Amino acid sequence: MTDPATVRRSPTVTLAVLALAGVAFALLQSLVAPALPDIQRELDTTPSAVAWVLTGYLLSASVATPIVGRLGDMFGKERVLMIVLVVLAAGTALAAVASSIGVLIAARVIQGVGGGIFPLAFGIIRDEFPRERVAGAIGLMSALLGIGGGLGIVLAGVIVDNLSYHWLFWLPLVAVVLAAVTTHLFVPESPIRTPGRISWAAAALMSLGLGGVLLAVSEGQSWGWASPGTIALFATGLVVLAAWVRLESRSAVPLVDMRMMRIRGVWTTNLVALLLGVGMYSSFILVPQLVQQPESTGYGFGSTVTEAGLFMLPSALFMLVAGTFAGRLEARFGSKPPLMAGTGFTAASFLLLVVASDEELAIYLSSAIQGIGIGLAFAALANLIVQNVRQDQTGVATGMNTVMRSLGGAIGGQIAAAILAAEVVGGLPGEDGFTIAFAFCFVALLVGLATCLIIPGRPRPERVRGAVATGTEA
Repeated sequence: MTDPATVRRSPTVTLAVLALAGVAFALLQSLVAPALPDIQRELDTTPSAVAWVLTGYLLSASVATPIVGRLGDMFGKERVLMIVLVVLAAGTALAAVASSIGVLIAARVIQGVGGGIFPLAFGIIRDEFPRERVAGAIGLMSALLGIGGGLGIVLAGVIVDNLSYHWLFWLPLVAVVLAAVTTHLFVPESPIRTPGRISWAAAALMSLGLGGVLLAVSEGQSWGWASPGTIALFATGLVVLAAWVRLESRSAVPLVDMRMMRIRGVWTTNLVALLLGVGMYSSFILVPQLVQQPESTGYGFGSTVTEAGLFMLPSALFMLVAGTFAGRLEARFGSKPPLMAGTGFTAASFLLLVVASDEELAIYLSSAIQGIGIGLAFAALANLIVQNVRQDQTGVATGMNTVMRSLGGAIGGQIAAAILAAEVVGGLPGEDGFTIAFAFCFVALLVGLATCLIIPGRPRPERVRGAVATGTEA
């Protein structure tokens, strides 16, 4: 008979449990996007109100992720992960039974706490796994954020067409509950802690600042980018974030160590994460919209929501393949070359859409190339952060990197939507609008590729310790 303690210490079992939790959260992130028109119709609400089903989730996840990562560093990652999964399950169950838009939005805000799953998982892997398995496991977990997002776009149409929008939450709920149970049974508690306390003043400033910026970006399209409300909210958010940085820089026990954030291997990796987020999340919006345009436009394919999701299937599949092999590449070449390759592949996928978006084969090929790129790049991002910070800072550091991806997604998605709205022909987005939006993503990723050049290579452990201790570059 297998000793439960032996199973509990098994890296393979632990990784499977963490992967289940990660996929569940990533699915919840994207499943609702294609179903928003159906949700609006079912709940008899307005487009601006139903948009908060996404906006509320994004705001909550962006604020909660670094805080949860810090709590895991302080109080134990397995314990905090259990709490996060229970909260995520409660929010998902509430969303599944919601019969009004207000309740659904509240449920989505609760679900956003699940963003902390990824930094907690990265910390558990770094603390518990054999050194030779850390890079591969972190790479796979990081790639799951993209894989789950892509699968959510693929599955949403199938679920809504054959069941109802409530099943967008019932099905992931099963995975969340199973992840919570197996986490308790099989995931070991990390012995590595960071003594201290949470600066709630810093947490409040970070929450208000991020919330202001993300809300301005999310609502800019409907409010008007040049409207006084959008400009005031964005500026206020930036001012509050500046106050947060100042407070953290002077704090003896910061929520997010600003010396850590100034390390060259950290800030450059975070910038690339933001630009990759621009590309990935923009594609989730642009490609389904493009293929659903009527054939009469001369460039659309008249696809249903389900058929549109199939165009994203190669991306999800190749993300999984690339994420699986990322650990071997990291072991041989370090994390910087795979990040450069991944960013380059992702840029190439948008270039293909710029020149040949009217061909179905080109869209499928672009999806596959982007899957390879995102799979490699997302895996490398997490590993670069991990290798540039102290072990007891893994949670908060990877949490901030995850936030940068989400922020990039919010910015990219809204800019892409604004471009389409500015190029309307006969009440539909014009072909030029899609071409310009794809070109915008291509340029953003070229900037990301250039940023990769200044990311330092694999650092020696003593350099990491010295850089974090002094706040200098590693």
